[in-house]
Amino acid sequence: MSDQKTYTPPKVWLWDTENGGKFSNINRPIAGSTHDKKLPTGKHPLQLYSLATPNGVKVTVMLEELLELGITEAEYDAYIINIGEGDQFSSGFVEINPNSKIPALLDRSTSPPTRIFESAAILIYLAEKYNAFYPKDPTQRAECLSWLFWQMGSAPYLGGGFGHFYAYAPEKFEYPINRFAMEVKRQLDVLEQNLSTRRFLCGDEYNIADMATYAWYGNLVLHNIYNAAEFLDVKSYHQVIRWATEIETRPAVIRGLRVNRSWGPEATRLPERHSASDFD
Repeated sequence: MSDQKTYTPPKVWLWDTENGGKFSNINRPIAGSTHDKKLPTGKHPLQLYSLATPNGVKVTVMLEELLELGITEAEYDAYIINIGEGDQFSSGFVEINPNSKIPALLDRSTSPPTRIFESAAILIYLAEKYNAFYPKDPTQRAECLSWLFWQMGSAPYLGGGFGHFYAYAPEKFEYPINRFAMEVKRQLDVLEQNLSTRRFLCGDEYNIADMATYAWYGNLVLHNIYNAAEFLDVKSYHQVIRWATEIETRPAVIRGLRVNRSWGPEATRLPERHSASDFD
């Protein structure tokens, strides 16, 4: 192992300096709002406050899939929460999600309105509300929930672990990069083995577990996130690539990937607020 700086932790950690890195300007060890700002609202019952990160994409794909089924009650207004600028710490957003993370959804069809935060919670809420993309059989539902929560527990090692130390940390260190690369490759192998005998994660039926997992691991194997495709040898995971490619060609997924983008060639052509009809 290469020489690295030795760090001796203090007895009590103090927030007395920024830690550097891409997101150092918004990282802080306390919760709550930093400024007063109301959230905008649109005409539809469902109000989505998010960004087209992997966690955000899960929900816009689900909403577009519901609309693809003809469920017009799932029409929604979507607003960009620019997490790089600290929008997630506004008083309006914190009221919906006290954890200050995207995505957050407000369902105004209930009285009082229902707030839902955490991407898996939103997926389950929408699946139950509209009775779609969620197995009815208890055994199959258990399989779906197992894979959904596998993704929720695994992705932090990919994004917050590997992605942070490989792409965003102010300095590159061998130990954390190796540690998290090993775990990400183990997770890809879990998917590879499961998908070697199944079309989708739970069998022949596409569901919310696929939507959630595709947003992270499909993106990883198809789109070189963190510029790490070669480093992780993602091309060797043939079944994961096959599964992700099939999902990515779905019309609703194509639309869902475009919602709440704040970067890329299409970003300037998208309005701040939009519903599914904007993508017809």
